[in-house]
Amino acid sequence: MHRRTLLLSGSVFVASLAMAQRDLTRREPVLGGPCEGCELVFEGMPGKLETVARIAPRKEPGTPLDISGTVRTPQGAPAAGIIVYGYHTDSQGIYPRAQTRHGALRGWAITDSTGIYRFHTMRPGAYPGREIPQHVHMHVIEPGKGTYWIDELRFEDDPLITHANRRTDERGGTGLVMPKRYDGKWTALRDIVLGRNIPGYVNQPTG
Repeated sequence: MHRRTLLLSGSVFVASLAMAQRDLTRREPVLGGPCEGCELVFEGMPGKLETVARIAPRKEPGTPLDISGTVRTPQGAPAAGIIVYGYHTDSQGIYPRAQTRHGALRGWAITDSTGIYRFHTMRPGAYPGREIPQHVHMHVIEPGKGTYWIDELRFEDDPLITHANRRTDERGGTGLVMPKRYDGKWTALRDIVLGRNIPGYVNQPTG
């Protein structure tokens, strides 16, 4: 790649990151229709965000899980400076009590110049006594534009995944992924397309 192109790309990323970090205290409007609890994505957000973040602390019981993905614009370009928020239950399927009903296991990551984000956490348990698959709730915060929920990360190997609860045209792209396990740790790839199937989103892609 030409040096000038690299410099320009780097400048765009630095500008996007600076804007995102500067706007951490700004509460973006909720996009995509009614959303119970969407405003909680701003509660407790750290003053400085990193591309690699934690949801569950290192000592949280359960099998370690790494979640990563690339965030892209509707046109397919990597999106820098986008905040990805996630939260989930503990290994028993319970949200540990905290200041919000999202529980104690929650985190924020900001995409790098290539649109990549990553969470270190543990694999959540399914809700006790219910037929809802294991999942990680996820939201997107686009600084200067808005915030919205995307379909949760779910695991293809979960026995609670059935034909009935498979979905098409998911918000932000598909959230159903096949996790991989090695050295006692799970990995899951959850790519995100900004605005995909979000009602009222400007420049919303089709499909």
